[in-house]
Amino acid sequence: MPVTLKDISQRVGKSVPTVSRALAGFDDISPKTREMVQRVAAEMGYEPNITARNLQKQRTDTLALILPSANTLRFSDPFFSEFLSGIVEYIVQFGYDLNISSTDVEDERATYLKHLRSRRFDGFILVRTQRQDARIDLLQEHNVPFVAFGQTEHNNDFHLVDEDGRYGVRQIVDHLVELGHTRLACIAEPTNLTKSHHRVQGFIDGLTAHNLPFNPELIVETHFRQRSGRQAANLLLDKPEPPTALIACNDLLALGAMRAVQERGLKVGQDISVTGFDDILLSEYANPALTTMHQPASEMGSQVAEMLLNLIEGKPIEEKQVIIKPSIIIRDSTGAPPAKGFVHK
Repeated sequence: MPVTLKDISQRVGKSVPTVSRALAGFDDISPKTREMVQRVAAEMGYEPNITARNLQKQRTDTLALILPSANTLRFSDPFFSEFLSGIVEYIVQFGYDLNISSTDVEDERATYLKHLRSRRFDGFILVRTQRQDARIDLLQEHNVPFVAFGQTEHNNDFHLVDEDGRYGVRQIVDHLVELGHTRLACIAEPTNLTKSHHRVQGFIDGLTAHNLPFNPELIVETHFRQRSGRQAANLLLDKPEPPTALIACNDLLALGAMRAVQERGLKVGQDISVTGFDDILLSEYANPALTTMHQPASEMGSQVAEMLLNLIEGKPIEEKQVIIKPSIIIRDSTGAPPAKGFVHK
């Protein structure tokens, strides 16, 4: 038979309400009594009724993260996995769980409404924010605590953590121009996502700042993974006047682009420079090692989680919006362009 509050109260000689409040840590119970009750409860093997406790405090201690369809976000993405680890490592310290589910774009609103109506979640974490994001409008309409990892294009009057991707790609352009490159190309993720839009804007900012011509044909919008980077790089390298540097908007795209370069018998960092963004572990161990923008994925996940828990529990939040500036990591995948320019092989 499971140990009950009544069993503990009989053992310690206190009323059931006193025992309940002592176990819950209420400060109207003396420290001596709280310590005694908690010690006896542990000795007796008492397990609290989580459902009843949550009903009493009107919380479930569970957060929701609804992923876009599997075609756009996978657990095999090293950056996302590290970001997710940062969330989980933070919330478990405070007794929270994370519920992860997925939905197709067509069913997204219905999925969110189902989660909202279930009342099983204290708050929501949003990832891959879009320039126009109906999820944010819906959660604001229902006055539900949420924190987004990313911004929208216009009204960002909500709690968020993000990186300054526009600044980051501008740093990469500066680096390549300093090496002597004048014909640069950009391999972008889908630009309906705000982060991709910002990174492409950083590319354009860099060209403008260095008085380099902007050619829309040198921006290829694709998906997220190595295969897409390889395909996009081949499109760019097949042009009559191909670029001497490929700026990929994430490291997986960059690794795919490097593969395309090498399959042509060219050397990355000598014949063609390639850069990434995110600084996943694979980037350091690529051959050659990848020049990229570093951003602390795990720390950003922890910041999202901390902000959301403070929001749920009514604690003060110092900054409603946290924007982290990434830092450039220069490795061997970038170098001066060939003296005679790119040569098809």
